Amino acid sequence: MNAPITMEVLFYPFHLCHQETLGKMLRRFAIVHFRDFMAMQLTPFDGLTAFRERMGDRNPELLLNGRIVEGHNVSGPLPPSVSSSVDRDLSDPLWREMFHSAMKSDHRFRLGLFPADALPSEWPRRSTASKPFSIQVVRSMLSGIGKRVDPIRIEYGLALVKTSAALAYTAELARCQALQTATDSAAHYALYERSCRRDGIVIPNHLFLRNGY
Repeated sequence: MNAPITMEVLFYPFHLCHQETLGKMLRRFAIVHFRDFMAMQLTPFDGLTAFRERMGDRNPELLLNGRIVEGHNVSGPLPPSVSSSVDRDLSDPLWREMFHSAMKSDHRFRLGLFPADALPSEWPRRSTASKPFSIQVVRSMLSGIGKRVDPIRIEYGLALVKTSAALAYTAELARCQALQTATDSAAHYALYERSCRRDGIVIPNHLFLRNGY
């Protein structure tokens, strides 16, 4: 079922965006929605989090007058619907190929997953695109179950899950709130489009390219 077209849009894949991108979205849409920071719990002892800053902290007047809406929750253990979507992405050869290509060639894509001082420089020279991953595989690696695992493979698995989960939450929020979606990351746009086409999800999706910033 097609989502209705509205004048409201959800930014993805993160809870913050560049001010120039925000300006572009506000010139096209009446209201821009932002998720809350993603504190993803994968095991009782392992997970991923992000800075707690919100777009409203930088733009209180836009929050006050309703031009931006923030705080959509994407934290905690992954719900079954998101877990299923992540496993479909991770078992999709084309999605995995697109992810690996972005990891190798898109510096900003990698910065969205790791701090600048922690970027794994070995990945562009190591092909892990064909290795099997799923949420359970990543959980097992984090829990130390089975053989000793290469730390780079663990980090790669976490990056896969974080990227896919952010896109799955995007589709769920957009459908529940009847929102369009938008990003300024060409790599995330392509991955999200692939997931939606594969799963038969039709949501108006927009790419705001970053030029000069």
